[in-house]
Amino acid sequence: MKDLVRAGKRARAEGRWTDAYDAYQAALEAMVPATNTEQERAEIAGELGLCALALSKYRDAAEHLAWSLEQREALSVALQLRFEEGLRKATKHVATLLLAVDPPDAEVVVDGKLVGRVARTHKLFFDSGEHMVRGHAPGREESFHVFTAVTGEQHQISMQLSRSSSSTREVAAAAPKEAPQVPSATPAVRTQSRSPWASWPGTLRIAGIVVTTATASAGSVLMIRASRLDGDLSERRDGLSSDPSTSSSMCWQAPRHSACADLLRLRDERNLSGAVGTALVIVGGVIGAATAASFFTDFSFLGRTPAQEQIHVSPAAIGQGMGVRIEGLW
Repeated sequence: MKDLVRAGKRARAEGRWTDAYDAYQAALEAMVPATNTEQERAEIAGELGLCALALSKYRDAAEHLAWSLEQREALSVALQLRFEEGLRKATKHVATLLLAVDPPDAEVVVDGKLVGRVARTHKLFFDSGEHMVRGHAPGREESFHVFTAVTGEQHQISMQLSRSSSSTREVAAAAPKEAPQVPSATPAVRTQSRSPWASWPGTLRIAGIVVTTATASAGSVLMIRASRLDGDLSERRDGLSSDPSTSSSMCWQAPRHSACADLLRLRDERNLSGAVGTALVIVGGVIGAATAASFFTDFSFLGRTPAQEQIHVSPAAIGQGMGVRIEGLW
């Protein structure tokens, strides 16, 4: 192993970065935890990362340098400064993901590759594009996250694996055997079935969205038609006005079957389309406002299920900003 390290240093000094990279990588793979110290592993990993940086293998460089700096207490100050500078340069060309996992012993698979370390927080590096993160653990529900990595930006994902229903039932079934229940003077509260009223807010919201869209669209179409009819009416009226044998008030006083019948029909259609279109837009706006307000109204008092069991709010952060993710049944 020491011969490989010396060969790597010599190749690096001569500017033969590929030979240096191969030598340091072989030295790292040849290390035996029982005989090699943490300092040796950290130094070789850091030097391997700097060689990868020189070869424009940015993701490889970031991974090795970040791992080396996690053992910074075993590194000298000079090596820490070198490796930190290399890591800053490498992360400009890759996307960084801070992945929080609960429980920390969950198995994490990224793009089909197992992340071997057991930790509550993982710092991972990606090339730009779509990537999938999957986590699973015994007795827990699997969790999947797909995100778009952006070069030079830092992303955050919080992955919490909830207990599976089968695991919960097994724990509940085993509880009486492990610890017999003590009789209580207070009668146990029986679990009641979900009230049928719990589903009607969601149905009304969907109906509100549909009605709002339909009325607003129909109203807009009628208002546009009224505008076009008004244009046609003005054009025909101007044509009649240019005739010296007619006057501006002649058509409005003419009989229904006179030559001005078309103008009267256009006027009536314009007025009707405009009035109905305006009414539909107003109705759609009222229904839309009521539908939007219902999203901020808690209807749990109408059902048997507490609201906190139906709505889950969790923080979310990406490279472009921060916010909250709201999940639930509505």
